[in-house]
Amino acid sequence: MPSLLRDAVYARLREEILGCRLTPGEELREQELAARFDVSKQPVREALLRLEQERLITVLPRQGYRVNPVSLADARDIFRFREVMEPACAADAARTAADAALKALDAFREFDSGKMDFIKYNRAFHVAVAMCSPHRRMREEVANLVAQADRLVLVSIGAIEGRDPDRLIAEHAAIIDALQARNGRQAARLLRDHIADAEKRVVAALTRHAVIL
Repeated sequence: MPSLLRDAVYARLREEILGCRLTPGEELREQELAARFDVSKQPVREALLRLEQERLITVLPRQGYRVNPVSLADARDIFRFREVMEPACAADAARTAADAALKALDAFREFDSGKMDFIKYNRAFHVAVAMCSPHRRMREEVANLVAQADRLVLVSIGAIEGRDPDRLIAEHAAIIDALQARNGRQAARLLRDHIADAEKRVVAALTRHAVIL
């Protein structure tokens, strides 16, 4: 039971940080969070330490914790790592994934704004491609990186400016085509270019919003 409480508190806090419901720079205190989640301070403390290891929060000696600010350095690191990991997953998927797994990606050829917002749709697509890879650690790392990249977009509303959902959905469709054709080199190249373009948009938007260097 204690581990279940810890995991539940961790999952909730992590989602709130990545979704910017807990904003960059916001201070957190164990006692307040324990009261909010109706648990003791121990599972809260353990959850916060996990979030510190993920560099989502910082421990403030004798004060509590603070949600880490977004920085341009973080943005560049996250996107550069994605540019390595996601194409590798796609290349592996083209070689080894079951036909049914690749066929299931057809669900991302269209975006239904009535079911989810575009950021959630985009996250789901990138994670779904990674999940077709046979390598568990790579899949998990990509899922974490994509979630953290969403936070960068949400922090800067300007990141959405100039983004054409129809064009991005068409890029997703081209990646799906390459995967289903078992063309790993093409899928990897398209995905790398797709992520690099996203990096340019997000970094430009964060720069305009004077985010920490």
